[in-house]
Amino acid sequence: MKKPDIILFTSDGMRLDSLGCMGNRAAWTPHMDALVQDGVAFRNAYCQSPAGVPGRCSVMTGLYPHTTGHRTMHFLLREDEPNLMKIMQEGGYEVIWAGRNDLIPGTRKRSECCDICFDGIHDTDTKGWTSYLNTTGKRMTIRSREPDYSFFNGSQNGQEKTDENCVLNILRYLDEKKKRNDSKPFFIYCSLSFPHVPYGVSQPWYSLIDRDSLLPRKPWSADKPEMLLETSDRMNLHGWTQEEWNELRAVYLGMVAKWDSLLGMVITKLKELGRYDSTSVFVCSYHGDYTGDYDLVETLQNCFEDDLTNIPLIIKPAAQFACRPGITDAFAELVDLLPTIVEMSGMEPGYVLYGKSLLHVLAGDSEHKDAVFCEGGRPDGDAYAKESGHEDPHDPYWPRLSVQQMDGPHARATMIRMGNLKYTMRMHGKDELYDLSSDPDEIINQIDNPVYAQDILRMKLRMLEWYQQTADCIPSRKDSR
Repeated sequence: MKKPDIILFTSDGMRLDSLGCMGNRAAWTPHMDALVQDGVAFRNAYCQSPAGVPGRCSVMTGLYPHTTGHRTMHFLLREDEPNLMKIMQEGGYEVIWAGRNDLIPGTRKRSECCDICFDGIHDTDTKGWTSYLNTTGKRMTIRSREPDYSFFNGSQNGQEKTDENCVLNILRYLDEKKKRNDSKPFFIYCSLSFPHVPYGVSQPWYSLIDRDSLLPRKPWSADKPEMLLETSDRMNLHGWTQEEWNELRAVYLGMVAKWDSLLGMVITKLKELGRYDSTSVFVCSYHGDYTGDYDLVETLQNCFEDDLTNIPLIIKPAAQFACRPGITDAFAELVDLLPTIVEMSGMEPGYVLYGKSLLHVLAGDSEHKDAVFCEGGRPDGDAYAKESGHEDPHDPYWPRLSVQQMDGPHARATMIRMGNLKYTMRMHGKDELYDLSSDPDEIINQIDNPVYAQDILRMKLRMLEWYQQTADCIPSRKDSR
């Protein structure tokens, strides 16, 4: 079987309901929507962590965060850990890494994992090419309205160039490969930042969003975990008007629209070069964003509302793989991406994976998993995982990170969804159970409702089984004795 070209095109914090094909009339996502005509979009795909670094490490290893211990923003992949990019290199692929890191420690070189890399900031890549870079030379800063923890910047004047620069370099790589008549298959990992705080975007994306068509905002509720309530209180955004929230949420959708346009540039180039049919395209986000729901912005590391955990996942397989295009309700996890990519490539990962290939779902199967999981938080007293360093109340991250210093609110928690029920077990504080069929906004905690007692027991046992199955990953190598 000929190895397909593969692109993994990722966002940092995109919610599922920010896509037009998922029913958001205010969204402008024509390229993701069109991709569903040739591939499969997952309505029930879940990330494995609502925090960026643990989520990225999970995707790149094909293992759950608890299996490898990647629970914080400062514990990144180690040299002896499995890595999808290295697997692809060893399997005969030319590997291109474009975009942000948040995957390997800054003391290591990205070239350890790839053949070519672009970060959109520095003016050369690993091959010495002159790269497109941020023409302003400045990072988008947060507008000062002290004390303000909204991350709202509004309309920008074009300074958010980093993602665009990465995509321009990908396009140039594809053109150069065509000129060289290079037949070696490629694996492109494009890890873009948008949408991500601060909330700001330039024209034309700022004006694309119809403010009158926005989805209703989910209300604040006292029946939520301590981490959420404490952070919400410290953000102190309860007094925002609906008009202010609508503007922030419209700007967020504008950021999604810009990200979608960058995806469209890559798809257009593949078609122009005659490589679209031979390329498998994976589109996903590492986590979501509150974007004003529950009077919150950004994300929390141990809360699991669908805002944060139910993420976009679209797979357009190369033409050699069976595919029934459309939207599926099958449960999927981001941990399933690595086994899917490896199977497409005709390779073996060399270690036990806990994700499952999605190829059979692309071919039309409606069932994949009976449950999906997400996890976060830390043990009591674990100073390393507290992520200190944002003690200044003028720091926009202060509300969340100051609460993370507290053992109770930031304690470990694990979420399982089965059917329309979502259960969260917490090391401290009250567990949660939401019935998404009657309460899609996750406002009413049914944990003490006796009607759900058997469901809660069933989900606890399923979570225990999952932990037993995935508690560790035994290395495939044998050490001499």
